[in-house]
Amino acid sequence: MEPVIAIVLVLIGYALGSAKLINEGNEALVERLGRYHRKLRPGLNFIVPLLDSVVMEDTTREQILDIKPQNVITRDNVYVEVDGVVNWRIMDMEKSFYKIDDIQIALANLATVELRSSLAERTLEQVNASRNEMNKSLLQALNDASKEWGIEIIRVDIQSITPPESVQKSLAEQNAAVMRKRAAITAAEGEQEAAIKRAQATKTSMQILAEALRTNPESKEILKYLVAQEQVEASQKLSASNNAKIVFLNPGVNAEAYSQMIGDLGAEEISHNHSNTNPGENGSATA
Repeated sequence: MEPVIAIVLVLIGYALGSAKLINEGNEALVERLGRYHRKLRPGLNFIVPLLDSVVMEDTTREQILDIKPQNVITRDNVYVEVDGVVNWRIMDMEKSFYKIDDIQIALANLATVELRSSLAERTLEQVNASRNEMNKSLLQALNDASKEWGIEIIRVDIQSITPPESVQKSLAEQNAAVMRKRAAITAAEGEQEAAIKRAQATKTSMQILAEALRTNPESKEILKYLVAQEQVEASQKLSASNNAKIVFLNPGVNAEAYSQMIGDLGAEEISHNHSNTNPGENGSATA
């Protein structure tokens, strides 16, 4: 009876020793007598006790590698502190175990080297302006360098690029100068547009006034009154000034000059309109 119990216990122990449960999202590697034998998938697996041994079990899910802050020098000799993260996952468990000693350390060192190399090729201004481009180039470089390790680099993200405080102050002053320049350009363009509109409005009002003076028999008297009124207002403003000087103006002379100027403008406008509205008559006369 005792031998039977012993055999049963041995069989139970053998069965328990041969059963291996692999969690979902993981894989395991089995060696037989020191050589790679096979891969265990998620679920219940069986191995041969004493002959087989599970040498590695790891996840095939996406993992995150945090790149510690690094002091890096750019192409224009500016020292910056850079850090980032790398998202990766194991695609071939066998390669990741047998091709490289410690995949985490190897990937961290590789990411640091590629990051330093990428920043050394760019100036600080280019680094700040092309972060997305740098992320893409780092992603490609890491995938090319680690393709024999059985892993895939999913995403690279440079989180921060911090130059020295003196450089930050200089950049802030430069940005402020650029903003002031843009504001000055915008103001100048606005003033130019306003001046053009004022000139157009003045021209239109002069044309209307010329037409009114041409058709109104009392136009000269009206113009003299308007000029005199403007001169009275101007004199009042001058008298209110500490540096005011007495100036005597002849409204009649000014009115006649204005009337002549406006009349010339009106005649020019009427001649222009006449030539535009009667092209056929001119053609018949020529013929």
